[in-house]
Amino acid sequence: MGTEAKAPLLEGRSSRGGATPAQTLGNIVVSIVGTGVLGLPYAFRTSGWLAGALGVAGAGAATFYCMLLLLDCRDKLREQEEEVDHDGNYTYGDLGEKCFGAIGRYFTEVTIILSQTGGSVAYLVFIGQNICSVFPTAAGGEQPPRRVSPAAVVLAVLLPAEAALSFIRSLSSLAPFSILADGCTVLAVATVVKEDLQLLAGRGGSPFQGRSAFAGLWGVPFACGVAVFCFEGFCLTLALEASMSDRRKFRPVLLHAISGVTAVYVCFGVCGYLAYGDATRDIVTLNLPNNWSTAAIKIVLCIALALTFPMMMHPIHEIVEARLFPVGGWARKRGGSVERAAVQASRVAVVGAVTAVACFVPAFGEFASFVGSTVCALLSFVLPALFHLRVVGAAASAWRRAVDGGFLLFGLAFAAHGLYTVVSGL
Repeated sequence: MGTEAKAPLLEGRSSRGGATPAQTLGNIVVSIVGTGVLGLPYAFRTSGWLAGALGVAGAGAATFYCMLLLLDCRDKLREQEEEVDHDGNYTYGDLGEKCFGAIGRYFTEVTIILSQTGGSVAYLVFIGQNICSVFPTAAGGEQPPRRVSPAAVVLAVLLPAEAALSFIRSLSSLAPFSILADGCTVLAVATVVKEDLQLLAGRGGSPFQGRSAFAGLWGVPFACGVAVFCFEGFCLTLALEASMSDRRKFRPVLLHAISGVTAVYVCFGVCGYLAYGDATRDIVTLNLPNNWSTAAIKIVLCIALALTFPMMMHPIHEIVEARLFPVGGWARKRGGSVERAAVQASRVAVVGAVTAVACFVPAFGEFASFVGSTVCALLSFVLPALFHLRVVGAAASAWRRAVDGGFLLFGLAFAAHGLYTVVSGL
């Protein structure tokens, strides 16, 4: 899930002093694709393969449209402030402040923090469940084998490692780990697809036989929540556009990236569900056979994600530290080792809190759907539509305002349903 970084992950300059379309395309894909894709087959099992495909396609189209809304808001603000001393490179929080003052910035940044926290927790849950599937622990005596619980893995292994990695404060130093994680995700996706195709070929007959196209009305919101969770990096839209040498080319590049990622998501989800049916796990890598090659892929993927975890936590640390250690505060005044120790202690405490939350998450799929249908829906649909109505609404056509209002109401209803589903299940 994305941050409000002001530089692209894949650095590079064209002759005009900015990122090329190819580099921007790579940045968009890196910022969007994450671990959520491995939960799509389970989402398709819950909703049905056709309903899931339509849900993912709809989520991709809606995400693209709302990204354009943010760009329209930024363009309108640039027009209004041509004579004002501002570089015109607004962040998501800047838009919130321009529209609704300090409250708007505060609410936008809190939503971003919740979204990043949800992604960070999902990383830990994903790693814990995959490690437990690779390393079983046999019980003594006549009792059957037991597996180490994911919570024990998170606490004993990940907490010390992630606390140590949190001391890295340079975002540029963390970016290669994020790219490595996405490369490992691509490798895992390719391995799963290979296993899917082998299973489908071995079954014979129609691959759709015994598989539901529409599994029920209540499964659709679940699949949509996972789909929205999969489209990470929404908050990087403005930063990625600002990084291009020719900003006019950003919209077609964004369209190509979202279209390609959506197509991959749909194919991956459908193939996974058709291959495993009702046995599809919430993390599809857990369906892979227990052999050395798939175990190696799981371990490499877990290591890469563990190294990327600090990237997910970076915006959280920045906001927490800005509140705890303001300029002129006691830690800043003392400086040196006292300031460093205070910052490191706060980072360890934040990582510990996120790790504690991960220990109580029962399943990756349900959690991903909850995060996607609540805070991600607010970031992806509600806030862009609300900002657009506020900034551009007066100059927009009645049809455009109606569409914005529809996205606003849909996002609120979607978030309310996701919250109700979790609360009712407690």
